[in-house]
Amino acid sequence: MGYVLSSEGFSKALHELGGSYRLYAPVRKEGEGRFTDVDVVRYDFVHEAGEIELSTKSDYAFKEILTPLSETLFFFTEQSVKDADKDTSPVIIFVRSCDLHAVKRLDQIYLANGKAEDWFYRRIRDSVRFALIGCSESCENGFCVSMKTNRADEGYMFSVDEDGGKFYVDVKDDEAAKIFAAHAESSQPVTARYVTENDTDVNVPENVPNSIYKSDIWDEYTQRCINCGRCNFVCPTCTCYTMQDVYYTDNGRVGERRRVGASCMVDGYTNVAGGGQYRKTNGERMRFKVLHKVWDFRRRFGYDMCVGCGRCDDVCPEYISFANCVNKLDAAIKEAGNDE
Repeated sequence: MGYVLSSEGFSKALHELGGSYRLYAPVRKEGEGRFTDVDVVRYDFVHEAGEIELSTKSDYAFKEILTPLSETLFFFTEQSVKDADKDTSPVIIFVRSCDLHAVKRLDQIYLANGKAEDWFYRRIRDSVRFALIGCSESCENGFCVSMKTNRADEGYMFSVDEDGGKFYVDVKDDEAAKIFAAHAESSQPVTARYVTENDTDVNVPENVPNSIYKSDIWDEYTQRCINCGRCNFVCPTCTCYTMQDVYYTDNGRVGERRRVGASCMVDGYTNVAGGGQYRKTNGERMRFKVLHKVWDFRRRFGYDMCVGCGRCDDVCPEYISFANCVNKLDAAIKEAGNDE
């Protein structure tokens, strides 16, 4: 079902939805970017439709509501363990198509990557619904078309596109349909907008030979990458974390356990007992990240982990392009094949 709403009607519909759901959406934070007088678009809870940034891709992904950067899992004493309280009231997250596809990747890792689901993730995930923000044009550095994540036809409660002061919504939920219908100017078939081409194209290799692990294409990143980990922390599909125990007393018997976001690009991530380290150079870390996103994950689950949002390219202080990394990988594989 599709509806056309005025700005006022859309605001009233969201306000009514806000009575049953928390609304979590990209918000433009003026002057809070990395440089003076630069804005940043990041996720926050909203109460009015006017707070939602619909035209610009968020600088940070939506995933912090599902996988917080620092999350207390439980508290412990000598005699007992208590799960940390969580706000599991229903929430609607506004996402673009690439991020909606990223949810599938997060669910795969936390819910279907072993014998048991991650209970801490599951209890939050069960309370989450999604609203799809349509894309009228390709974002900077995005390559969602190459990754086949430019369009989402399911998995959302409703979609929203703004055009000329009117809001066009495609509603797939009966409860939401009643609300939008009550505030709509008219009803008509609506298809969420999506892009069909990007300025950036990526050639994802179908197969990766073992010889590529020793290729010299990774060497340049040992010099260029400063292993800050920004690419991991803005990525909507990165799921790595570490555990930290915080002790309140000297005897170490009272405290809390936290799950803290980690990065394969940062020093210490691959440290093991005895002082060993699996990937010492930044080039080796880049190799791991790239192959995990466009090869290893696919071998295990049948589809690529990367969704082509381009945030890693946006945020890198050394202007390293992940899209270029993948294209260089593909070129090196083809060259190796021609040499054989």
